[in-house]
Amino acid sequence: MKNNNTIKPQDILILLKICTLGEQDWFQHDLSEALGISQSEISECLSRSKYSGLIDANRKKVNVLSLLEFIQYGIKYVFPQQPGAIVRGVATAHSAPPLDQEIISDQNYVWPYARGNMRGQAIQPLYRTIPKAVLNDKKLHEVLALVDAIRVGKVREQHLAISLLKERLQYAE
Repeated sequence: MKNNNTIKPQDILILLKICTLGEQDWFQHDLSEALGISQSEISECLSRSKYSGLIDANRKKVNVLSLLEFIQYGIKYVFPQQPGAIVRGVATAHSAPPLDQEIISDQNYVWPYARGNMRGQAIQPLYRTIPKAVLNDKKLHEVLALVDAIRVGKVREQHLAISLLKERLQYAE
């Protein structure tokens, strides 16, 4: 029997997008359009997230503390990633704001994307549509880059990313 309640990587993307909207009203079709994910997958994500306690019973308000706890303690184990080949793409982890101002490195990390503006080691995004979705969404780009710093960064980068992520998401509680 297949378990349909297991969190998927796109669920984290969708929940973070909702968090970046703050108090702004949203609809599933808005999320679908902004993230390049079908409305049926958005609906399935919200159901899985409700089951796991990451969103409220009305499927509208993210349980930010639970999401942060999962990202801080579990994401690097559930959705691990190792830097890969040098490719063109969109900056992530310590190579993207806000960490690019805090951490100096000669190694860039990018999500592979032909229209990206940086070359660096490939980091596979949590979901395939992320590189395109963040091009016009600075807030979403920042929180996803911080999540990647937790997935692939060293201890110092992880602690800094967690701290910055908490700052960016706390207002949504």
